[in-house]
Amino acid sequence: MRIEALPFSHDELFSDELSARIPYHRMYGKQYCLPALALYSEREFEQIRSAALQVDRIYLKALRFAQRHMPDEFLIGRLGLHPVLVPASRIETPLGILSRQDWITGPDGPKCIENNTDTPTGLPEAAFLGNAIVHRHTPLRSASAGMDEALQTALAELLEHYRGLGLTGTVVCTCYDWHEEDRVNTQYIVDAIERIGLQARFVPLERLVIVPGEGLFADEERIELLYRLYPYEYLAHDEDAVTGLPVGAALMELAREGRIGLINPPQCAITQSKGFIAYVWALYERNDESSDVLGHRLFNEADLEAIRAYLLPTYFENTLFLRQKIPYAAKSYWGREGKGTTLHSGDGTAELEQWGQQDNEAEAEEIRRYYSGQPRIYQQLYPMEQVIAPTEQGPFAGSLLTGAYVIGGRFGGLLPRIGEKITGDLAYYCPAAIRQDGQTMFKESN
Repeated sequence: MRIEALPFSHDELFSDELSARIPYHRMYGKQYCLPALALYSEREFEQIRSAALQVDRIYLKALRFAQRHMPDEFLIGRLGLHPVLVPASRIETPLGILSRQDWITGPDGPKCIENNTDTPTGLPEAAFLGNAIVHRHTPLRSASAGMDEALQTALAELLEHYRGLGLTGTVVCTCYDWHEEDRVNTQYIVDAIERIGLQARFVPLERLVIVPGEGLFADEERIELLYRLYPYEYLAHDEDAVTGLPVGAALMELAREGRIGLINPPQCAITQSKGFIAYVWALYERNDESSDVLGHRLFNEADLEAIRAYLLPTYFENTLFLRQKIPYAAKSYWGREGKGTTLHSGDGTAELEQWGQQDNEAEAEEIRRYYSGQPRIYQQLYPMEQVIAPTEQGPFAGSLLTGAYVIGGRFGGLLPRIGEKITGDLAYYCPAAIRQDGQTMFKESN
């Protein structure tokens, strides 16, 4: 079976250190973390690991082509970037640090359907919780055993790059203080930076002050290095509620001027846009034309083979799918947690949509207006693997989405989530483990 229950109740497993480190093991009034494992064979794990690294390489090639050769009008009009993000996003930073690709496992092999390159979360779940549960209670190998090392190495390399540009001092890590999940994820970055011997501290977004042309400040101390668990597409629109200062635009100008180093770097705004997925497919279909610009083809034969194997046809319009009666997914450019995604049948009929979990009707309407007002991409539909997950409400028949972290160009680990056909913010998480044929599931002491 893909999902295997552990011999513990939820409250038995998520207690003491596990509960303290992942306090949101329950969210929205239900379980989030399950006392169960998602099992992958050695072959499946190695295939996803290799595929994730190949997709990461393809994304980097396409990013550099966009930064160097695509006009502002393309980044704004086709990829949907806010104009204030464009100048800083053209700065070529060696590493994007942290990304989480979303994969569907299926009979034709794994397919990558999205890539969160700006503010991926789930770090404590994969890097700490998953490892702890697998190591403590099973003889299996955790699928995220190398994630902490990859994270610390990538942070060290990026911060060394920024030091070479004259940016030094304490790394300030920020998010909204009231958002428990974001706060715990941000603190994990603080801890990772401190483990490599550098200084870092958490400062809530609300306490940051920007002075145009001078810098970003916290408690009157100038910040030169900032990790922000706050999306670039939100930042671009932000204004000071009192003064009306466009703080997002001011911060991006500081980044463009080299006065602040951001993690993840501004270039990740380009790859975060779901328009980038359609752009990669367009480059693939027109690969021969890239030699007119580069003097050689952008993608080599290994890249082309990987695109055919691991990516799905994705376009800026749905014409081809309608003509050929192919089911497809329509996705808002800046959709997160499935928000703004609609599944369509081959004749174009909308069969399922996702807008996320909201507390009231006004919030729900605002979310729907925000995501439905964005441009969309159209991606061939690939059926998700169906699994049964053990929950406190009984067996849950859901769809498995496997997140794969690539951190600074290195594979980090897996984040399995089980939800509806469109994975939303009510999906369950369970740790990923690698099981060899015939290997026992639990330690004898259990």
